[in-house]
Amino acid sequence: MLSRDEVPEIMTPAHVKEVLGIGRRQVYELVGNPPFPVVKVGKLYKISKQSFFKWLDEGQG
Repeated sequence: MLSRDEVPEIMTPAHVKEVLGIGRRQVYELVGNPPFPVVKVGKLYKISKQSFFKWLDEGQG
């Protein structure tokens, strides 16, 4: 699992998977449901590290 310090400023679903210790399908369920902080760029999902950890710390979802 990745620590907060190891995560890049712009995360991918693979980073979310590593941080949360969940499966690929579960990650894509998260990115498809607000209020999860994600931006879609073409076919790629990008997640701000700051927004992700704010979402996680606040217990959203």
